[in-house]
Amino acid sequence: MTDLPFHILGDDRPSRWLLTCDHATNRVPDCIGGGSLGIAPEDMERHIAYDIGAAGVTKRLAEKLNAPAVFSDFSRLVIDPNRGEDDPTLIMKLYDSTMIPVNRHVDAAETERRLATFHRPYHAALESLAARRDDTVICAIHSFTPRLFGRADRPWQVGVLYSHVDPKLALHLLDRLRAEPDLTVGENEPYGGHLDGDSIDRHALRPGRPNVLIEIRHDLIRAEDGQIAWADRLAPILEEALAASNL
Repeated sequence: MTDLPFHILGDDRPSRWLLTCDHATNRVPDCIGGGSLGIAPEDMERHIAYDIGAAGVTKRLAEKLNAPAVFSDFSRLVIDPNRGEDDPTLIMKLYDSTMIPVNRHVDAAETERRLATFHRPYHAALESLAARRDDTVICAIHSFTPRLFGRADRPWQVGVLYSHVDPKLALHLLDRLRAEPDLTVGENEPYGGHLDGDSIDRHALRPGRPNVLIEIRHDLIRAEDGQIAWADRLAPILEEALAASNL
């Protein structure tokens, strides 16, 4: 296990694609609560701690696209790398009805420590990879739970998230996914596609890089065979969407 708060696969791969997985793991480093956030082990296996299946999809998809990929190596409950430094949900104290005891009394000094130890090094690595070519295209892979506590079931198998600032690649991807007869595709579902300071905003929108964020319902990719199947399916679709966009 690396001491770094991220790991990179295929940094020498030549593709213009760059795959990111902000919520790759549920790992809690020893410097945070002795390696525990004070919640039950079964809660650490839920979506509140990481994006279930997303790392496996990202790894396989990066291989298929011959592209580099960067993965966080800490739970989003430690600090969320897909949030801006001033976002009130940067360190969650309550998530989908689960209290996070070790985070309850996090103060400004502890927030700064976690930013310096985890959040900023991850983003520095992501930016270094993104800057390796002038024509980098960022594809962020996430997963979502079929149902939040007390909410209705989510009908989509896959969602495409994008910002109004740059919807071009996402709209072509949406068209291509909607042509798949067995898919119910969410457009900016189950979440809105623009959040100031998040990873896409920081590394794609502000520097003007083409981008898309894909959300896959995690019951479909919890197991390795589902991760492989979705990555193999998405790789040619992404290539077709990029070609159609003329970006």
